[in-house]
Amino acid sequence: MSTTPKEVFTVALIRWEPARELQAIQQEMNRLFGTAFDAQVRAGDGAAQNRWIPAMDLVEDGDHYVLHADLPGLAQDDVKLELEDNVLTLSGERRSAHEGGADGYRRIERSFGAFSRSLTLPEGVDGEAIEASFADGVLEVRIPKPEERRPRRVAINVGEKSPVIEGAAA
Repeated sequence: MSTTPKEVFTVALIRWEPARELQAIQQEMNRLFGTAFDAQVRAGDGAAQNRWIPAMDLVEDGDHYVLHADLPGLAQDDVKLELEDNVLTLSGERRSAHEGGADGYRRIERSFGAFSRSLTLPEGVDGEAIEASFADGVLEVRIPKPEERRPRRVAINVGEKSPVIEGAAA
């Protein structure tokens, strides 16, 4: 019997997650397009004017839809919420905290500018019952769900009997 050394191989298995790869590609595309567009739009003082779109979540909570919008650095007076033809529009403006100047190189990454986000609400939402509150830079909008339309039952008469109409001549 000959004894030969046996080779041992170790294989590391890595789970492939396509969603993570797609997200990385999307982030890179957003970065590339954002850089290209921001370089083209210049403010009067030479600083890049950023487009700002606040993050929003819309969730169902029992008999309401609840919208949360992150609006850091804004006051209640900086935000406008309007409902027209079942379209709820959130708009406002976040101003730059930095004034232009030639004090040397600086980097400004926080976005600013006017924004507008719109949501189409389902038919039957009672606009008068929508409630909004603003605290700690988060806007919360509670939108009541519309009542479900149920079929109406129609009575069927049997035979040739006509319904009696009060106040009619016999």
